[in-house]
Amino acid sequence: MSEYKILFLDIDGTIIMPDDSIDETTILAIRQVQEKGIEVFLATGRPLHEIRDLADKLKVTSLIGYNGAFAIYQGKDLFQEPMKKESVKQFLDIAKQNQHELVLYTKDENIFTDLDAECVKEFIVKFHLHKNATYISAKDYEILGMTLINVESNDTALYNIEDQIHLSQVNLEGMRHCYDVIRDRVNKGFAVQFVLKHLGLSKEHAIAFGDGLNDKEMLMSVGEGFAMGNGHPDLFQYAKHKTTTVNNSGIYNGLKSLGIVE
Repeated sequence: MSEYKILFLDIDGTIIMPDDSIDETTILAIRQVQEKGIEVFLATGRPLHEIRDLADKLKVTSLIGYNGAFAIYQGKDLFQEPMKKESVKQFLDIAKQNQHELVLYTKDENIFTDLDAECVKEFIVKFHLHKNATYISAKDYEILGMTLINVESNDTALYNIEDQIHLSQVNLEGMRHCYDVIRDRVNKGFAVQFVLKHLGLSKEHAIAFGDGLNDKEMLMSVGEGFAMGNGHPDLFQYAKHKTTTVNNSGIYNGLKSLGIVE
């Protein structure tokens, strides 16, 4: 019986390659892990309503979405942590004042400030988003996460409005003008810790792979944290291990180094 009980996998840049495909070794590795009775979670900044097809393809029923604000274990909801409505309004106001676009994620939809903006259209295509709508101020949304679009690096300081919220640059070619809004107390690490406690597991039972700065809390919350070779340069300091790139069997090689896959 493996000493490892649970595996958390980021999606973009970790499972999915830049051409939007998945390496066969990644699929093989996930299958072998599952055959050993290790629970696999997909842990992503994406909204969960947009990753159902991928989860079905990988036969994964445990999910963490919205950078840790919503978790599902074996098809059943574990928790939801919506953002404070005042925080959401502040971000919307700053984005409007500075001609930035914003996508707000609810449980069921992706709410964009302007669906006709070119940067928004590119964002929707890149992340294969389907359930999209336009923001209406009169509606009372429950927002689980947000991503800023078309923001220059020197504009990120505009959003330093709360001590417990920070921006995390999206680590994908062509999308580095996008920043996920991360809460210090609600992030992938928070979700991983919640899941481990719920299942009665210690961090030593857990493995995680990620490539972006939104993965740092997750990698620090497990016993075996792997940064992908294509990861953000600032991520490596938070990982116990560095594996190969997503294009070069990063997940498979990392798991092989632990003796989990063959």
